[in-house]
Amino acid sequence: MAGSPTARRRRLSIELKKLREVHKFTCAQVGEALDWSGSKVNRMETGTGRVQPSDVDALCRFYGTDDELREFLKSLARQAKTRGWWQAHGSGIPSWFSIYIGLEQDISTFRQYQCEFLPGLMQTPTYAVELHRATNQMTAEDVERAVRVRMERQAMLTRTDAPDAWFVVHESTLRNVIGDRTVMREQLERVLDAVELPSVTLQVLPFDAGPYPATGSFTLMGFPDPEDPDIVYRDGITDAIYLEGADDVRQYTRAFDNLRAAAASPHRSIQLIQSLLKDYAR
Repeated sequence: MAGSPTARRRRLSIELKKLREVHKFTCAQVGEALDWSGSKVNRMETGTGRVQPSDVDALCRFYGTDDELREFLKSLARQAKTRGWWQAHGSGIPSWFSIYIGLEQDISTFRQYQCEFLPGLMQTPTYAVELHRATNQMTAEDVERAVRVRMERQAMLTRTDAPDAWFVVHESTLRNVIGDRTVMREQLERVLDAVELPSVTLQVLPFDAGPYPATGSFTLMGFPDPEDPDIVYRDGITDAIYLEGADDVRQYTRAFDNLRAAAASPHRSIQLIQSLLKDYAR
């Protein structure tokens, strides 16, 4: 069973939609049969509304599911109400990013391309503070909360069941000085430490790589249960998009594979980072 509340909510939504489609009902038809609105059924299937165990029970009895499946789905509904550890940090975590963290807790594969800044899962506290301060929209307390969450998220790379994590970073992320040269020296040292982890691979896309298939940073998240489809995540200043369509995922997967092909090898990438580290040490 999916572990985080976010992943449980997503799995429940997937299963409820699957049940309706198997029985060839529309949301409006299900809503009418249960004296609900069709929009309520839709919200339950898209994860945009809270689903009560009693609602799940009513749906399962309408669809005629067996007791085992009904109890499993009710259990998902109950556990989806719990709060994730990151939600205790309040306003330091935007609601749209809270969804991402919840999904991140359960991934088995992680593919990320970064073209502006080094990956959050490899950032030092000082580097992260500089990035958050640059927005000029966060209080000092919120910056502290956001950085604390980012540092706690990094523990996923050292778990015994750590996801297979592959990063492609543009060379500009290594040369773009965040803070000062001391901050960058410590940051590149942190990156070199991270790539020594058995679950982590990093490649640098050099300036002379030529044309490449990406127009911004993105993340591909894969999950251990085949019933949970992969997700593409892209964020902005005030919101984020989550793409789950098979065609979207396929195109981003192809783009990431092409980025890996265009990037320097992991070994050559480490050499490039080591060379830059010497420059920052001067």
